Amino acid sequence: MALRNEPTARQLRLAVELRRLREAAGLTARQAAALLGVTAPVISQIESGIAGVSEQRLRRLASHYACTDDQFIDALVAMATDRTRGWWEEYRGLLPTSFLDLSELDHHSSFRHEVAILFVPGLLQTEDYARAVFSSRIPELTAEEIELRIRHRVARRAVIEGPSPVPYNVLIHEAALRIRVGDRATSQAQLTRILHLSEADHLTVRVIPFDLDGFARASSTMAYVGGPLPKLDTVVRDAPHGSVFIDSEAQLGAYRTRFRKVEAVALGPEQSRDFIHKLTKEL
Repeated sequence: MALRNEPTARQLRLAVELRRLREAAGLTARQAAALLGVTAPVISQIESGIAGVSEQRLRRLASHYACTDDQFIDALVAMATDRTRGWWEEYRGLLPTSFLDLSELDHHSSFRHEVAILFVPGLLQTEDYARAVFSSRIPELTAEEIELRIRHRVARRAVIEGPSPVPYNVLIHEAALRIRVGDRATSQAQLTRILHLSEADHLTVRVIPFDLDGFARASSTMAYVGGPLPKLDTVVRDAPHGSVFIDSEAQLGAYRTRFRKVEAVALGPEQSRDFIHKLTKEL
């Protein structure tokens, strides 16, 4: 099997999960290789994501690792045998890999929870708002680079606006709603779009107001993306060099708790719509 030059985030996640299973079983890569009848470098290549693994080999490894979670094994098999070449592939070589990884994560998601502090979440952004965001990047992007990013961002909307949208629950801080990323017209159009989208049954928008006493949990932006099983969920955090994917069980648990605590103090959906509508009139 040909080795991959640049594994996707999904391929790397599979590799990480296989390594975690081996380590939980107390086996070395050499021991796992002997059980599978291959060399230790083959296990290393699989566990680094640069080599794929067949369903037969994956199930044999899971058996050797004494993994009895059939649903988890089936989910890993689905990841290993997936040959999807999604719409995002047209951007390969044109946009940073992290953009493609986000699109692939969207495609396979079962739900999405998001906390936004300074910017409206990308999936909710209008084209003009997105253009203002990308135009403010340092180092500056060329006009072509900006338009590529906008096209990609618009295409990503399919996850919440396409024929099979996933449940989307977003908590937006008042700061993100008030900051004028572009001009007044851009801000008004952006708030109007949020109000329109919030009417969908699968989409919930809730506002975190400034006047919430003693609240410090809304200090960071994050997206919590559901996988086929809770242990295959993913947290996405923004970083200067691109998106960071977080998937350790302990961290996933911490981010679930964080989201629930923020959600518990945010305004309700109806209150939030009233809040955004009033803010639109104030601009």
